[in-house]
Amino acid sequence: MDKLLVSPAPHLHVKTSTRSLMTDVVIALTPAILVSILFYGWSELMVLAVSVASCVLTEWAVTKFLLKRPSTISDMSAVITGLLLAMNLPASIPWWVTVIGGVFSIGVVKMTFGGLGQNVFNPAIAGRIFLLISFPVYMTDWSMTDGFVPVVDAVSGATPLTALKEALLSGSTVSEFFAESGLTVRDMIQDVGASAGEVSSLALLAGFAYLLVRKVVKIWIPLSIFATVAIVSGIFSLANPDLYTGPVFNIFTGGMVLGACFMATDYVTSPMTTAGGIIYGIGIGLITMMIRYFGSYPEGMSFAILIMNCTVPLLNNWFHNKKYGRP
Repeated sequence: MDKLLVSPAPHLHVKTSTRSLMTDVVIALTPAILVSILFYGWSELMVLAVSVASCVLTEWAVTKFLLKRPSTISDMSAVITGLLLAMNLPASIPWWVTVIGGVFSIGVVKMTFGGLGQNVFNPAIAGRIFLLISFPVYMTDWSMTDGFVPVVDAVSGATPLTALKEALLSGSTVSEFFAESGLTVRDMIQDVGASAGEVSSLALLAGFAYLLVRKVVKIWIPLSIFATVAIVSGIFSLANPDLYTGPVFNIFTGGMVLGACFMATDYVTSPMTTAGGIIYGIGIGLITMMIRYFGSYPEGMSFAILIMNCTVPLLNNWFHNKKYGRP
């Protein structure tokens, strides 16, 4: 009787399962993970392993000892949370901080609401913000670790967004910052010295293309995010190029590509309709740029996604799908 499911029609039979979807996401993240391991070496491997292990073990413990129900770790959603959390952390972060992040992401953000499909906020995003607020020194330590590939021109201690914010606060202009730092488009696309999720935008975009081919995600949310960022940053940079950076810098630096392609598209915490997804993406892009331009934090992607997660129930209510069989 435990396997008997009672639900209203229609009943659709498909081969897709939660585990297969999560497996596709793991495959899509693999290129970016491999690139980060090449540059950060064993330290990055440790962060990835500890993050995934802490997330999986926390979900297993909660389901077994608190919820008293069968384990759900086989659906691999905890693995995805662990990977995404790790890709938002510095390679130099202490292992115990990573454990705290994994326990918070799964134990508080996901399982408190009932598990997969019922959480309001993206667990990995919430975990990252929790660690950023709780351990700002560790979360902003971008010291280079020994990788398997020698890196000659990597800058330790500051990501491009952080370095730009500090330069503007000291009275420099955007053009002076680029002239002094020697930052190129290649440096933005391959940001060695940041988190694993910021090392290679091309690897992330290749993985995202795989998800599109597999029809795991739809392009509307990332496209609306990138378009909003491009339009807003384009207007601001044209109005005052001395204070505001343009579209290329804002799209390819920080966690923009990782957040737009892999975190904002989370099934559970994103709108179900195309119209709702577009509004959701516009909101993320707009909030991100307001934080980057006017906030105290150099990066705003994580905060923007978390804020827009709160609006998803409203967006689903306003832009709901037509009922089955209705015109």
